[in-house]
Amino acid sequence: MPTRQWRRTAAALTALPALLVTLAGPAAAAVKLPEPSVPPIARAELNLLTVAEPRSTAGYSRDRFPHWSTRAAACDARETVLARDGQNVQRDDDCRAVSGSWYSAYDGRTLSSADDVDVSHIVPPANAWRSGADTWTDAERESFANDLERPQLLAVSAASNKDRDDRGPESWRPPLAASRCMYARAWADVKYHYRLTVTAEEKAALAEMLDTCRPQPAGEGRR
Repeated sequence: MPTRQWRRTAAALTALPALLVTLAGPAAAAVKLPEPSVPPIARAELNLLTVAEPRSTAGYSRDRFPHWSTRAAACDARETVLARDGQNVQRDDDCRAVSGSWYSAYDGRTLSSADDVDVSHIVPPANAWRSGADTWTDAERESFANDLERPQLLAVSAASNKDRDDRGPESWRPPLAASRCMYARAWADVKYHYRLTVTAEEKAALAEMLDTCRPQPAGEGRR
């Protein structure tokens, strides 16, 4: 999509009525990643994405997405997310989490050790590579891999993150059904912002998850 048209569309999306929907369930407040767009905007973003077959993985390496860059003092992006998403997190002089608790939105588990927590890329680097990031510079990929401004990084159980691996929504969705609305909204936000493509199967799966969103009282959600 041409840049001018993309900007006009983005401005139109922000003007949509705020039908606010958030993560269902009592643990919703524990998930403090940047709030994804409300469902009408997420669905509009999804519909604007280019549908294409996945690109080749030739040349892909996790190292092409330098991650856990230092954000402030000695704190890298991973430790920043652990502190952001946890409760009562205590850190050592090197900014590493040494105690606290973390609620995993993927599977609903509460974890008491940082060793059991992964920081998940909502859109995995391998998926991004196959949907357009293969043409980026390494600096652009580093920005993507350490993005704290969009709903891209989330502290979850290491077990659930390893189970997902690099799979997209067409073959994996959060085991905790109440989190699927949040997951689809976040995925659509990230792909829209970075102008990445989706496959037909991926788009259909995301649309199904957006159908699970429930209206909630106004005052939450990103317009």
